[in-house]
Amino acid sequence: MSGLLMKIIVCPAVVLMVNWMTDEVYYPTWLQAVVVGLVLAAAGHLMEVIWLKPGRLWVMTILDFFASAAIVFMSQFFIAGAYVSMVGALLTASFLAITEYFLHRWIIREEMAEKAA
Repeated sequence: MSGLLMKIIVCPAVVLMVNWMTDEVYYPTWLQAVVVGLVLAAAGHLMEVIWLKPGRLWVMTILDFFASAAIVFMSQFFIAGAYVSMVGALLTASFLAITEYFLHRWIIREEMAEKAA
């Protein structure tokens, strides 16, 4: 559950950061970027619940990268006035994958500690 809370904070922050940093990702309002971040957080959490297990750290990080890139790129078709290039989607997904790697390591370590106790 704390993994979901981390995602709810980190994913919108990353989308807002990339929106601010580059012209490759543009959402007309900050609220639209936050909504995309929350969708990313929900999708990432669902994927973790289903597939994240010890030994699958890199597989899950790569899956998160591709899922994030697809969600961010497709968001432009659902949000009026938004523009996301393929480079922008890949850049956003790269930043998210870096954060997801550390989050996945933490989740795997915590669950193993809970099972040992």
